[in-house]
Amino acid sequence: QVQLVESGGGLVQTGDSLRLSCSASGRTWSMRGMGWFRQPPGKEREFVAGITWSGGTTTYADSVKGRFTISRGNAESTVYLQMNSLKPDDTAVYYCAAHRDSYRGVLQFSYDYEYWGQGTQVTVSS
Repeated sequence: QVQLVESGGGLVQTGDSLRLSCSASGRTWSMRGMGWFRQPPGKEREFVAGITWSGGTTTYADSVKGRFTISRGNAESTVYLQMNSLKPDDTAVYYCAAHRDSYRGVLQFSYDYEYWGQGTQVTVSS
């Protein structure tokens, strides 16, 4: 099994930055990719960014391209989401997720992921 824990959320103003962290434990060798999803108030969970296990490929939702960066830490069981130029529309609970599928690219749907963290709240005031 794999356990994921997110951290780094908070209350910020428009234009500020935040860096989210996701730490994985357990059978992390089974993971083939990791991603970040978010769920705005009253809306469905949506894909934000993903990275392959090798770190060679990243994919971003159009809404965050150029502002957010997903990366792997020195420990491959850690993934980060650097969020710059935050907007009120970025307000959501952010979830870290991991999948075991050996698909060579980045998976972008929530049902593709088997392991999930409990989320961290990001609130951007206007």
